[in-house]
Amino acid sequence: MKITCSREPLTAAFSLAASIAPTRSPKEILQNVKITASGGKLTLTATDMEVGIRLDIEEGVEIEVEGTALLPVGRTNAILRESNDETLTLETDDSGVIVRGSRSKFRLPGNNPDEFPPVGAFEEDKYHVISTRLFRTMVKRTVFATDTENSRFALGGVLLELTGDEVIAVGTDGRRLARMEGKGESVGGHETTGTSTIVPTRAIQLMERALDEKQDTVDVAARASDLLLRTNNAVIHSRLVEGRYPNWRQVFPKRDDAVILDMTVGPLFAALRQAAIVTDHESRGIDFTFADGTLKLEANTKDIGESQIELPIAYDGDPITLTMDHRYVADFCKVLDAEASFQLEVESSAAPALLSTDDGYGYVIMPMARDR
Repeated sequence: MKITCSREPLTAAFSLAASIAPTRSPKEILQNVKITASGGKLTLTATDMEVGIRLDIEEGVEIEVEGTALLPVGRTNAILRESNDETLTLETDDSGVIVRGSRSKFRLPGNNPDEFPPVGAFEEDKYHVISTRLFRTMVKRTVFATDTENSRFALGGVLLELTGDEVIAVGTDGRRLARMEGKGESVGGHETTGTSTIVPTRAIQLMERALDEKQDTVDVAARASDLLLRTNNAVIHSRLVEGRYPNWRQVFPKRDDAVILDMTVGPLFAALRQAAIVTDHESRGIDFTFADGTLKLEANTKDIGESQIELPIAYDGDPITLTMDHRYVADFCKVLDAEASFQLEVESSAAPALLSTDDGYGYVIMPMARDR
């Protein structure tokens, strides 16, 4: 193999592929990225046997001799990052891979690329077409709520429900739950069944990272044990988390007597950050008291101090005090613009709070026991 390639697109593609390769593995060959020069393009593949990626590069690629090679992740990343050359030449010989710049030359040991596990292409005839912007939003607004440390592995990923023109993503750790829904297009009658299409947190974050901003839509195909995502120049597949997701629809409160308040993200987030100054890892609860046209945020932590922050609201009913983990409220604020409006629904100190937006986002926070 001998190719010349523009450094910048190669660096971007290699960095993404390398993020999937494991830093440690009983199979040392997985700590490489396989490159294949064929048909006028360069294809990079990487896998940790749970997640796999195929990336195609056509821009700035000149192939003199077709072939394959394995590039060790750590050293190759360093070469690409430190190089100032606009183009690099990659060539294989009997002892490994040679990387040349205008005034640099590196020789890296080479393993047999034929021993590298295959990473399949996207060959499905049934899938969903989802706008790139919606998919990104779905991931951003749900993935933070997953629980990768929980022994209930089903909570360690994002549930995707794809049926007809409806697409839903859900993330929960058992103490809060985030749900984002929107519209998509089913091709070939594609749909998910039950509650088993759970994409691991790390995998769905990699999928979001791989999205091409210039591409309007992405294709998503769910199979019995894995999920595939296709962009203009990449295919990512991930094994699904084993187990069944809890019935998340039962978590969303349906009540007639709740108080519904129209609020803006920025002012609430600012008040929350101030109130949280006197909290610590052990004492994370903040009292939210709704009364007399004011939302009062109060925290009290032994040996640290007390805080009391007030925010005007349009509510003059009976007082309601709800204690919530300030981190969970902050997570909601972080995934929305400061000027975004949302509705906050509360009922009592023992009932969960529901925060929702007009574009299909809902977020449930379970209350904490009050210390005082």
